[in-house]
Amino acid sequence: MPDEDTAQAVEESTDQNQVTEDSKTQAQSVEFPEATESENEGASTSIDILLDMAMPVTVAIGRVDVPIQRLLQLGSGSVLKLDKPIDVPADLYLKDIRFATGNVVVVEDRFAVRIKEILGAAVPANKE
Repeated sequence: MPDEDTAQAVEESTDQNQVTEDSKTQAQSVEFPEATESENEGASTSIDILLDMAMPVTVAIGRVDVPIQRLLQLGSGSVLKLDKPIDVPADLYLKDIRFATGNVVVVEDRFAVRIKEILGAAVPANKE
C-alpha cells in the first residue's frame, strides 16, 4: 500500500500531465478576482465620453444601377440620372441604418440637409 508521499507525487504527476496536455491545446485555467459591487461612480463620465463622439452621417439623394461596360465609359461631364424625383426627401443613415429624411439645401455655398422627419426604430432601412 503506497504511503501519503507517494500518493501526493502521483497526483502532482497527473496534474502536470494535464497541464502539458492543456498547453498543447493552448487552454489554461485562470483564476479571476471576485468583482465587488459599487455605486455607479463615473457613469456620468462614461456617458459624457459617448456624447462627445462624432458619428458619420451619410445622405442618400438617390441610386442608379450602372452596367460595368457603361461605368467604364464614364468620364468628365457624364450624367447619371438617379431614381428619386427631386421633390422626394433624401435619406439619412448612421452606418447602414436609415434614421431620418430631409431636404437638401445650400448653406454658405455648401450642401446641407434640413431634417424633415426622424424615423422610429421599426422603420426598415431599404437602401436601394
